[in-house]
Amino acid sequence: MTPDGYSSSKKTDDFCEDVCGQNCFDLQQATRVATTMSRIRCMLRGVDLKIFLFLLVVVPMGIFGIFMHGQKITSFLRPLWQSPPKPFIHVPHYYHPNVSMENLCKLHGWGIREYPRRVFDAVLFNNEVDMLTIRWKELYPYITQFVLLESNSTFTGLPKPPFFASNREQFKFIEPRLTYGTVGGKYKKGGNPFYEEAYQRVALDHLLRIAGIEDDDLLIMSDVDEIPSGHTIDLLRWCDDIPPKLHLHLRNYLYSFEFVWAHRSWRASVHRYQIGKTRYAHYRQSDYLLSDSGWHCSFCFRRINDFIFKMKAYSHYDRVRFSHFLNPKRIQHIICKGGDLYDMLPEEYTFKEIIGNLGTLPHSFSAVHLPAFLLENPDKYKYLLPGNCERESG
Repeated sequence: MTPDGYSSSKKTDDFCEDVCGQNCFDLQQATRVATTMSRIRCMLRGVDLKIFLFLLVVVPMGIFGIFMHGQKITSFLRPLWQSPPKPFIHVPHYYHPNVSMENLCKLHGWGIREYPRRVFDAVLFNNEVDMLTIRWKELYPYITQFVLLESNSTFTGLPKPPFFASNREQFKFIEPRLTYGTVGGKYKKGGNPFYEEAYQRVALDHLLRIAGIEDDDLLIMSDVDEIPSGHTIDLLRWCDDIPPKLHLHLRNYLYSFEFVWAHRSWRASVHRYQIGKTRYAHYRQSDYLLSDSGWHCSFCFRRINDFIFKMKAYSHYDRVRFSHFLNPKRIQHIICKGGDLYDMLPEEYTFKEIIGNLGTLPHSFSAVHLPAFLLENPDKYKYLLPGNCERESG
């Protein structure tokens, strides 16, 4: 009964608290939990168990799979979003040491010159001391001037010691014909390594002018490990009416001359220099491709540490997706089986080519038609020859 004479039948918690105490409170909590569970059961009653398992198990696994293998997925689907480039016009390549230069030029549909053109070989140098030695020994009889530019940092901005300057003594044989230059890196953290690469190639243009290049001289544009054969350069310097820009098709190798890589190597090129027009570049600049013109030995290093340095230094550092990719034991294992250091699928434009090139590279036991200096010094360069996949740890 309330003070104003009315009574109330509304229940309160006072009686419960006074009579039941803590037991009553526990009962209320249990009731709430039971109600909540009942609601959940009602919600799940209309949900198929398979859908529930799909959301709980399959979706998280799919997300994890994309994280781990997203690059492989995009590479495999490449034919859906990228068309193949325009095919090259293949120029047949004729050569035999017993055939005269005049006849060789005629076989190519070119005339013969009264005297050979001057030839400039220009490279950006990172740390490929052995490959540079093999390259320059192969080209030495045909080159007017060797031009080399070295930076104090990599394309990705890592500090780099002057590897060439430190090993310059072993290149005394080309010293009278060497134009050597250095350049400071411009890379900024978070920047694009391809900008740094382009900047260094512009600096190499300037160094070529210092070296004295002139109109109609031949200029070789290629990375250190893209080695034109000596007879190819001799042919181009003696023949008249050759294309102004000519890409070189190189036999492609990976890790050594044991693993033949089907991936096409065409970026190396030879140009008839034009002052004010020719720019040093490493992309497609012509439709003409001279067949079988030399060798490209990619990631052909003596020491495991050199592999690690290259993987962190060059423009495609984004391919190092996980830290364990740089594990020395893993790298050594992959070298010997002919696998991919970045665990990538073949970079092809059709599903047929992608599937056809899956897996490790086949072993080749042929050392025929390799650079002469390599075969003349088999003990020094044993690691580059078939059957010698073990690398030095230092």
